[in-house]
Amino acid sequence: MANANVLLLNCAKKLGKLAKKVGGMALELVFLGTGAGVPSKGRNVSAIALQLLEERGATWLFDCGEATQHQILHTSIRPRRIEKIFITHLHGDHIFGLPGLLGSRSFQDGDTALTVYGPKGIRAFIETALSVSMTHVRYPLHIVEIEEGVIFEDEQFIVSAKKLAHGIPCFGYRIVEKDLPGPLLVERLKEMGIRPGPIYQQIKQGKTVVLEDGRVIDGSEFVGPPIPGRVVTVLGDTRFCEQSIELAKDADVLIHEATFSASEEKLAYDYFHATTAQAAEVAKRAGAKKLILTHISSRYQGTMCDELLAEAKAIFPHVEMAEDFASFSIPKKK
Repeated sequence: MANANVLLLNCAKKLGKLAKKVGGMALELVFLGTGAGVPSKGRNVSAIALQLLEERGATWLFDCGEATQHQILHTSIRPRRIEKIFITHLHGDHIFGLPGLLGSRSFQDGDTALTVYGPKGIRAFIETALSVSMTHVRYPLHIVEIEEGVIFEDEQFIVSAKKLAHGIPCFGYRIVEKDLPGPLLVERLKEMGIRPGPIYQQIKQGKTVVLEDGRVIDGSEFVGPPIPGRVVTVLGDTRFCEQSIELAKDADVLIHEATFSASEEKLAYDYFHATTAQAAEVAKRAGAKKLILTHISSRYQGTMCDELLAEAKAIFPHVEMAEDFASFSIPKKK
């Protein structure tokens, strides 16, 4: 069994590398933990990395369950590149890995700033854990206790949050990449006798350019329409709710918990969780392009997981089930 586990791990790592290679300018999702509540032999507890290496040379982490830093060791993720950590809620299977990761980052040449976002109480948890253990981080650590609305925005991305339907305050996150500049219409330029060179960069920036022969051209007329940005929705633990649908509206990828099978809807409701069918219904109503199921209860093993996937596919066909170390690419739109 041990050899089989090693083989599965190596296969997952190879698949992850292949996905990254073929994706080109793709965002990459790496699942570090896909289990619900407690770790099992096949699934660690919740943690998802969004690799933004091409876009900003950084990694964003969503939740940080126990042993997340151990899971990272089996991937190409570098803790020093983790720029932001978004915590959905304060249940232990989503935060118990934080103190260890934050502390270890200091010993791995991590001197760049890191920001942790999460519900009220995340500051007390982090500061108490670091203080009691006398752990001193050597990089700027910022902690933001969030409310609903836009929680981060820069020239590349907007991240917004909404409260979900869970037993304690729990958020879902919508990550929107801002539209990218359109492609330079090279063939049109060549037809006008404008040869490649530094002037192409000025034209792509939409500037008015004076050519050597005295012609004046408006650069904006030689740039194609903007390329729509990508949208990723990462939900925390939740019952079926309208907020999930709003966060996932037209998302390229929706990550939704599927703690229970479709036949256990009452149990899911009682424990503030969702079923496979409910996750698929959210994706369908939201018009999402792809659904990835995670947060799978340890009661489902082996071929039972295939049945869970089939339940979701019966409602929404574009769905996959995450496994630990699985990697999914989100290519740049054409």
